[in-house]
Amino acid sequence: MTSTSSGADGGSRDNGRRWKNGREETEEERADRRWNDLLQELRVAQTGVQILFGFLLAVVFQPRFTTLSDIDRGIYVVTVLLGSATVAALIGPVSYHRLLTGRRVKPQTVTWASRVTVVGLVLLFCTMCSALLLILRVALHDSLALWLVGFMALWFLACWFIVPLRARTRSGPPAQDGPEPPDERDPED
Repeated sequence: MTSTSSGADGGSRDNGRRWKNGREETEEERADRRWNDLLQELRVAQTGVQILFGFLLAVVFQPRFTTLSDIDRGIYVVTVLLGSATVAALIGPVSYHRLLTGRRVKPQTVTWASRVTVVGLVLLFCTMCSALLLILRVALHDSLALWLVGFMALWFLACWFIVPLRARTRSGPPAQDGPEPPDERDPED
């Protein structure tokens, strides 16, 4: 016999079962947990992106900006546009959540927000590479800048995508929500 208790949402749930994802939580509780995890990640990313974007916006008002070559000005414009897209992607999930609060679609909101956050990280990668290219071209005035940016791009790819995706692949398929299937063995065995 399994016991039941009242969950945080007022409904009952089976305390005698262990959920496949290793947690005993309803779909809504899981969505709340995943949303809180995502918010913590976004706080870290947004702070850095907003500081970077602020510096990018200030560059055009510096006296030396007028001495940049047409290529460097083009790189600057691309970098600012990438930075803008990054800010939009990393702030978007908060807006989405706010506009849909109370509509009982938090699991879908979390899924969408997670996807947009990955897009934001890809845009941040592009923004960082573009900003590095501009800075190193101005600082070094030679082709070494391109090599250094290439090296840093590989480093960012490794830290942000390759290592986590490799760990994800090695960890096996994601756990499914819901209770584990009942044990098929006869309890008398």
